[in-house]
Amino acid sequence: MDLTLESGQSLSTRANWIKWIVLTLISFVAGYAVVLMYAQNETIFALLTLVIVASGVVIFAREDTYSHRYIYPGIAAMVVFIIFPLMYTIGIAFTNYSGTNQLTFERVQKQFLSKTYQQPNSVYQFELYQLDNDQIQLHFEKQGERYSTPVINLSASEKVTLASTTLEKTGEKAPLRFIIQNRKTLGQLTIISSDGFPLTMSGLREFSSTTPLYELQEDQITLVSLLDGSVLKPNMETGFYQNIDENGTFVGREISPGFVVSTGWDNFTRIFLDKGIQGPFIQIFIWTVIFAGLTVLFTLALGLVLASIVQWDELKGKAVYRMLLILPYAVPAFISILIFKGLFNQSFGEINQLLEGMFNLKINWFTDPYMAKTMILIVNTWLGYPYIMILCMGLLKSIPTDLYEASAIDGAGPIDNFFKITLPLMMKPLTPLLIASFAFNFNNFVLIQLLTNGAPDIIGSSTPAGHTDLLVSYTYRIAFEGGGGQDFGLASAIATLIFIVVGGLALLNLRVSKNQQA
Repeated sequence: MDLTLESGQSLSTRANWIKWIVLTLISFVAGYAVVLMYAQNETIFALLTLVIVASGVVIFAREDTYSHRYIYPGIAAMVVFIIFPLMYTIGIAFTNYSGTNQLTFERVQKQFLSKTYQQPNSVYQFELYQLDNDQIQLHFEKQGERYSTPVINLSASEKVTLASTTLEKTGEKAPLRFIIQNRKTLGQLTIISSDGFPLTMSGLREFSSTTPLYELQEDQITLVSLLDGSVLKPNMETGFYQNIDENGTFVGREISPGFVVSTGWDNFTRIFLDKGIQGPFIQIFIWTVIFAGLTVLFTLALGLVLASIVQWDELKGKAVYRMLLILPYAVPAFISILIFKGLFNQSFGEINQLLEGMFNLKINWFTDPYMAKTMILIVNTWLGYPYIMILCMGLLKSIPTDLYEASAIDGAGPIDNFFKITLPLMMKPLTPLLIASFAFNFNNFVLIQLLTNGAPDIIGSSTPAGHTDLLVSYTYRIAFEGGGGQDFGLASAIATLIFIVVGGLALLNLRVSKNQQA
């Protein structure tokens, strides 16, 4: 008995030591990652990592938080993959973050200060001669004047002053391949010209004098060009450096790269006030609602009718029909969409060939806005009806047969039974599922992206927009296909509005489900 207790205590002690070692290693690694992220000005990601790891270490280290260990992974995943991206997107919606404004102000200022320009008449042609023991000597020529360096060690990064010379060149002239191989080392040499200017390697056969293009002033934000004397100051409203005149007024063009600044509600007001965005946005929003609504209506109608047919007792071979009708649900959606894209091809698609052969019709499925929308509804109805049919098949089983027997006694037919018994009894349990289907199709990005990519385009829009775009695909195109630079701020503002709509639908769904349970 004592041996058993001692063995159990030994295992417990060993497990405890392993736990603390693992937690310590995780803490050190996470701490190092947080420091690196903070050093790279990624403060938000550093804070997220610190909170997630610190809370996890506390929960797994303390005995009184043992029960929380089972829910911590789920909560941490929800924070990392749902809450944080949502809050980050909303935060971007209030900035000018875009393809031209991605950096912080400090990093943009460093880029300007790192710019250099080559002074006029400062180019020296050079030849490199190899001596023994990795020693070299550089011979320069500028406008007929010859200069040379003392013998230097190739591996030494020393400062060398040029001297005018008429000495004969000694050693073996290095081939171009040697210069290319040692270009990095040669580039680190600092050679002072006879005029006192530092020379750096600017080509495979030349050194030149380069100086910083901008000089930072005492206010730590203003830059003065050493080339032409122009003064640059950051415009905190647009997020760009611009030239200023004597009165301090911004003049001239915005100079890239830009930096991220807060713009308040500008991105949201652009959606409703900018004519180039307002028109396409409203048009796409209306089409998104119509698309989601008609998809739910068509899939419900087709799925319910087909479910009623395959449940008909007098139908022979019901199992075969049921299998064939459910088959579209078994095929991955992206494969079906690409197949339909080929079938609806305007020139070679089988659908147009069939219509042309039978009715002499050749429909522009991808270039006519109305026909493109019709095609999308057809394809999405095909993809969505099996799901509704499966639900309806299960719900039909729950309807008492006594109701149909009583209606048969009263002389009612199949159509009367469908509209007065089947449909009313099925709509109540189907309502939450139909709301969820509406919310899903409201964000049906894959269908639009693979089938039409939003085409045909809306003429006159200042952002990438198409007649068949949904709000989610419109947001994607603004963020990643913008011709003048991806506008992530505007895309985030639209994504925030989409979240509000879909979130409202989710709350409505919960409300309806709760009322039904009551």
